[in-house]
Amino acid sequence: MSAPAAKALSGTAFATLLLIALMMGANHVAARIAFNNGVDVATAVVFRSAVTALVIVGLLASQGVRVAFTARHKKMLPVIGLLIGVQSLCLYSAVARLPVALALLAFNTYPIWTAFWARVVYGQKAEKALLVAMPVILFGLALALDVFGAASGLGASGQWARIGAGVAFALAAGGTFGLALVITQHEAGDVDGRVRTATTMTIAGLMALVVVALQGGFHLPQAPAGWGGLAALTFLYGTAFTIMFTVLPKLGVVGNSAIMNVEPVFALVLAWLILGQAIAPVQVAGALIVVGAVMVLGMRKR
Repeated sequence: MSAPAAKALSGTAFATLLLIALMMGANHVAARIAFNNGVDVATAVVFRSAVTALVIVGLLASQGVRVAFTARHKKMLPVIGLLIGVQSLCLYSAVARLPVALALLAFNTYPIWTAFWARVVYGQKAEKALLVAMPVILFGLALALDVFGAASGLGASGQWARIGAGVAFALAAGGTFGLALVITQHEAGDVDGRVRTATTMTIAGLMALVVVALQGGFHLPQAPAGWGGLAALTFLYGTAFTIMFTVLPKLGVVGNSAIMNVEPVFALVLAWLILGQAIAPVQVAGALIVVGAVMVLGMRKR
């Protein structure tokens, strides 16, 4: 996804970007509520992806967008959809196991993964700015995750016994998302963003539906709070994506703007207020380091 020359954001654009970040952070908090009340990860991904795909397809139809794919697009768009499907399942699996903000922070290592995959798949060397930011991001993540168990008092082995699976899922989500971004840039960057999102959500939803079938069917909420969480995550995710591809282009804003990387900060506050999830001050400091470094990377001039 090549970035155009840096452009000052209007107040409306800035507020819209923050709103999207807030909704995406709230989406993951809502997902945790659903998971706590009987919903499983695959069921959540099916509902979220199906509704988002239907909304985007409706927009495409109403706007009369003509869809035409090249042979390369037909080959690579399913690959991108499968990668996003894996990313969705992994990230929600992390959210189900970790404090929401920590799951999102571990996922926010995706700029590192993007550079890694660009090097491995396309032979591109990482920019100097990213090489400088990598250790900063990893240091902040180490603080946020309390990798030595100092803040929790559990020690390193006890802490990793508690967070290991969740961190692995979050890093896997970051890795697959980074690969999806690299392939999108090189193989499908010329496809309309709305069309790409519709195909991606459809394929991700179908993939999750296969998982649902393999596990014996949908795991629906067992309490009103679970239905509320499932409805909220579906609404928030679908609305955020709809705004991203309908409003932002009119404001002259790149869809993947760095401002939206404040999502973990919103999630941290919301998870504390709604779920009672609290982390130690040193972990908050680590979270801010990660978010700050990723935002600086995203906002740099190229």
